Amino acid sequence: MKIRRILATAVAAAVTTPAVLLSVTPAFADSKPTAQTQEKPSLAELEKAAAAAQAVYDDAVAAESAADAALEAAGSDTDPLTVAAEEAAAAAAAAATAKTDADQAVVEAAAALKDLPDTATDEQRTAAETALAEAEAAATAAGEVKTAADAKAEEAVDARDDARVAAARAVGEARKATKAALDDKTAADEALAKAKEEAAEEGDDGEEDCVPEAKLTTVVTGLPSTVVAGTKTNFTLRVANGTDRTMDEVFPFAYVHATDRSGLKDLGDLVHLQWSPASSSTWKNVDNEHYMDPISRLGAGAHADLKMRLTVDASAPAGNGVTFVAGDYWNDNGTCGGSPDLEGYEFLIAAAGSKPGKVDDAKPGTTKPNTSDLKPQSGTSASPVSGSLAATGASSTSQLALASGAALAIGAGAVFVVRRRKSGSHA
Repeated sequence: MKIRRILATAVAAAVTTPAVLLSVTPAFADSKPTAQTQEKPSLAELEKAAAAAQAVYDDAVAAESAADAALEAAGSDTDPLTVAAEEAAAAAAAAATAKTDADQAVVEAAAALKDLPDTATDEQRTAAETALAEAEAAATAAGEVKTAADAKAEEAVDARDDARVAAARAVGEARKATKAALDDKTAADEALAKAKEEAAEEGDDGEEDCVPEAKLTTVVTGLPSTVVAGTKTNFTLRVANGTDRTMDEVFPFAYVHATDRSGLKDLGDLVHLQWSPASSSTWKNVDNEHYMDPISRLGAGAHADLKMRLTVDASAPAGNGVTFVAGDYWNDNGTCGGSPDLEGYEFLIAAAGSKPGKVDDAKPGTTKPNTSDLKPQSGTSASPVSGSLAATGASSTSQLALASGAALAIGAGAVFVVRRRKSGSHA
């Protein structure tokens, strides 16, 4: 298996549930973590994270069920607001009928007064006029009752409808929360399963541990310290064998992580990393374990350059990013090892359409060994990169929040507890 697979697993778990996995606080993001002092999460810690994710998911499912029940209740005939709305509507209808009857009484009283014959007595005329006045007063009162009943009915209907809308929105939010909790649970379960697989492989008899090799270095050049959303940025990854022995296969490792300015929103779906051999024009996606195809027989003191491409979707908000690089080696005689640390190159993400002007290269989080005296690997077409990396003056890592910090904190120090690959297989 590839010795850094456990690192990719731990990174995934840290990005998914950083606070649960590493007990990180917001203050953790204010300073760059020291990768080499951190150990990979233990099985007990991953089991705790998986159990916590399961509990959150169970709570989310229960909350969604309660929200569904509340929505159903809000739409039922027995719901108090529904009953009140129906009663108010009935009262308004009764008031409308009473108003119609009162108006008709006025019409009839007016007609009776008009139809009095000339021979009618003063008493008869006075009685007809009194009846009309009383009918008009009753009609006015009925109108006031109807107006009040209509307003009460409208208010009751609004209250019922508002409650139903709120219940429907609550269901929508509950379903989103359930989906997010399920995603977290799935990631935590997968991290635990992979860690158990690694632990099982560690127990194989007759296999040697892979070892750290500080002279297997990875250096990024040409990655700007500010990347504009909606653009593609090409840069170079140099893998150098600074030892005095040939490495039969070297696996370059690269992983990009980004958040918005707040550090709370993961932009993982909006940043993409591709690679291409120096002599090829074909771009390939970095695989889901963050590896590229192996470099065959990297001689002592030699290096190989890979073309890299970082794409940030136009929809990405302004934020911060870091590209981690490292390398592993495998020899035909069964020995193996890799870079002891992840090297992180920090950059800012500018909103689409921004014009940052001339910017310096992204700088690594720790000092890189000098590889300028290493000769190119035979067969590669790229020329050596000379000079040192320029300082950007920006501290994007200090602005990354928990997920980014947790990913870096795990570091490559967790890598070398895993066993070397089984005969004939890197995976």
